[in-house]
Amino acid sequence: MSSQVLSTQPSLEPALEAWANFLRAHASLTRTLSTRLEAEHRLSLRDFDVLAQLAYAPGRQLRRVDLARSVLLSPSGVTRLLDGLERAGLVEKGTCASDARVTYAVLTEAGRRKLVEASCAHFKAVEKLFGEHLDEDEVAQLSELLSRLPGGGGKCARPWS
Repeated sequence: MSSQVLSTQPSLEPALEAWANFLRAHASLTRTLSTRLEAEHRLSLRDFDVLAQLAYAPGRQLRRVDLARSVLLSPSGVTRLLDGLERAGLVEKGTCASDARVTYAVLTEAGRRKLVEASCAHFKAVEKLFGEHLDEDEVAQLSELLSRLPGGGGKCARPWS
């Protein structure tokens, strides 16, 4: 009886189906890319994102609270992540001359070099993953569609190269 009930149920609404497909694809792609970055460069995908956000920032530094927002972490989560990057010498703490309560995360030269080293292989892995499943026109169409969603679009150039 349950298979009969399931077969007569209408399919998910298109938006919900798109959402579920997006979540599954995101989880799979990020797991694959993070595993690769960890194995080849000893960086998590979050580490890579933090280094890239700092590379884009003016003076290669961001207030920790702004960095937390840009990488979708809580303030305590970004503190834990930055602690590891600081121990590795990739990021350092900076202070604000006008407000002692404000601290910055600052990309070090070693962090910039690590980002340059990891980015080439990482972006090739991204291209390969997409290329295995989508042709060039489909990738362009997906990019355009995702750019219309909140938070979509943004920087693609690599200022750290």
